[in-house]
Amino acid sequence: MKKIFFPIALFPTVALFADDASPAGGGMSQMLIIIAISIAFFYFILWRPEQKRRKAADQMRTSMKKGDRVTAMGIIGKVDRIQEQTVVLKMIDGSKIEVLKAAITDVQPASEEKPEAPSEA
Repeated sequence: MKKIFFPIALFPTVALFADDASPAGGGMSQMLIIIAISIAFFYFILWRPEQKRRKAADQMRTSMKKGDRVTAMGIIGKVDRIQEQTVVLKMIDGSKIEVLKAAITDVQPASEEKPEAPSEA
């Protein structure tokens, strides 16, 4: 006849599983805590940083002035005229295009001094 060996370490876990059958008190409060944590997560990880980026972009667009170098949808030009909703950009070849202010992704302030042209030797 074979002897079956049961480790003694399993007996305390059996008692723990027996306690799981009792009804959980405070199920609603646990659910509210989880909802509050998820709302806080979405606020601090997703919504608040996006709000800061949007404010910085709006401030950058409102602070631009004539002569600034601007990137809008991959197009680079200098600000020629600022209107209420749009900006007229002057391209390197002298042509002008009109773009929405919301399309501007980068503004580099105009430099006060002009760069020196390399002299031919």
